[in-house]
Amino acid sequence: MRRGIATTALVAALGVTLAACGSDSGSNGGGSKSSGELSGTVTWWDTSTVGSEDKVFKKVAEDFKKKHPKVTVKYVNVPFGEAQNKFKNAAQSGSGAPDVIRSEVAWTPEFADLGYLAPLDGTPALKDADDFLKQASASTQYKGKTYGVPQVIDSMGIFYNKKIFKEAGVEVPKTIDELKSVSAKIKQKTGKTGLYLRGDDAYWFLSFLYGEGGNLVDAESKKITVDNEAGVKGFKVVKDLVDSKAAITDATNGWDNMQAAFKDGKVAMMINGPWAVADTYAGKEFADKANLGIAPVPAGSAGQGAPQGGHNLAVYAGSKNLDASYAFAEYMTSVETQATVAKELSLLPTRESVYIKPDVATNEMITFFKPVVDKAVERPWIPETGSLFAPLVTEYTKVLTGQTTPEKGAKTTGDAYRKLLKDWK
Repeated sequence: MRRGIATTALVAALGVTLAACGSDSGSNGGGSKSSGELSGTVTWWDTSTVGSEDKVFKKVAEDFKKKHPKVTVKYVNVPFGEAQNKFKNAAQSGSGAPDVIRSEVAWTPEFADLGYLAPLDGTPALKDADDFLKQASASTQYKGKTYGVPQVIDSMGIFYNKKIFKEAGVEVPKTIDELKSVSAKIKQKTGKTGLYLRGDDAYWFLSFLYGEGGNLVDAESKKITVDNEAGVKGFKVVKDLVDSKAAITDATNGWDNMQAAFKDGKVAMMINGPWAVADTYAGKEFADKANLGIAPVPAGSAGQGAPQGGHNLAVYAGSKNLDASYAFAEYMTSVETQATVAKELSLLPTRESVYIKPDVATNEMITFFKPVVDKAVERPWIPETGSLFAPLVTEYTKVLTGQTTPEKGAKTTGDAYRKLLKDWK
C-alpha cells in the first residue's frame, strides 16, 4: 500500500552503523531453538491501509502461530507516511525497532546502507528464491547481499467510473491529449470533473515524468536528470491538466480527498494502484464492483510509463529473535500466504507460481496490473532513492498550485538532488 511518501529529512549521518543494543520488542531473549522449535515473540510493523488491508494482513500474520505454536506475533500497524523515519530513529537509538518491517521498495537499500537490516542470504527467509519475479527481487539487493523478501509488487493505472463514462459517451483516454478532451466532455455532459490528480505526493507525478521520457536520476552515469528538458515537460503536463480544468488537485490530505471524490462519484477518474482497490470497492459508486474500470495511465509524448512499486519484508539486524523473524518473513511471502492476500485484496504477488492459482488467475484487477508491472519503470535502487521525494514533492505541489513555474520547480529539485547526491553531475 502506498498512501504517501514520507517527506521528512534524511537522517543526518548516512552510513551510521547499527547500535550494538538490540530490539526491545519483547522477543524473549531471542526465543529458543534448542529443541528445534521456534519460540518467543516477533514484532511486525505493517504499513498497509487501516480499515481494509490491515485486517487481512493482521489475520494472516497471527495465523503464523498455527505453524509455530510457541511464537507470538505482535502486530503493529504504522502509518505508511511515518514508518520510514520512525524505523530509522528506532534502529539508530537501538530501542523500539520491530523484528520485521514492511519496507517500501525504495527504503530497503537505504536501511541496508545504514546497517539496520540483517542480510538474508542463506536464511529460511529466502526459501525458493528463484520463484520471485526478477523485478521484485531487484529492490532487495544491496552491495551483493539480499536485505528483503518481496511481499507485493505494484504499479499505477487510471481508475475510472464506467457509469460516468457511459453517461458522457466517452472512451478511456490513451494519451494526455485524449485525457483532456475526455475530461472536457465529461464536464459538459455530467457536470463532473474528469480527473482527481493527487497533489501532495510526488509518486503520482512519476507516470507523467516517465511519459515525457524523463526520470529523476540516471544512477548508472551518476547524473541528475529531473531538471533536464524532459523533466520540465513532465512538470508542464501536470500543470496544464490543472490549468485546463481537466483535473482538480490538492496540497494536503491528498489520499483521503482523492479517494472520497472518486468513491462518491464526484470525479470520473483517478490515478492509483492495486493497493487502492479494496478501499475503492467500499465506496457507494462501486457497490457493484463491475463499475470500476482500470486502464493504463495515458501516454505522454514519449510513451506510456508508470513506476514500479511494492513492499519487501526486512528483518532488523538488532532483533533478539532472528530465527523466528526469518521464518516469519518466509511465511508471509510464501505461495500460500500470497495467494490468500491476492484473493482478499487484489494485491499482486511477487512469486511466479502464485499467478497460476485459480483465484489469482481469474482476478480481473491482478490480470490487468500484471502486464503493467512487467513494463513498469524501475526506480534507482540506491540508498537515497526514498529521500529523492522530499524536495520533489515540495516543488510538485508548488507547480500544481501556481506557486512556482515548471522550469523553476525542475531546477530547484535538481539543485536539491546535487546537494543530496555528492559528486553527481
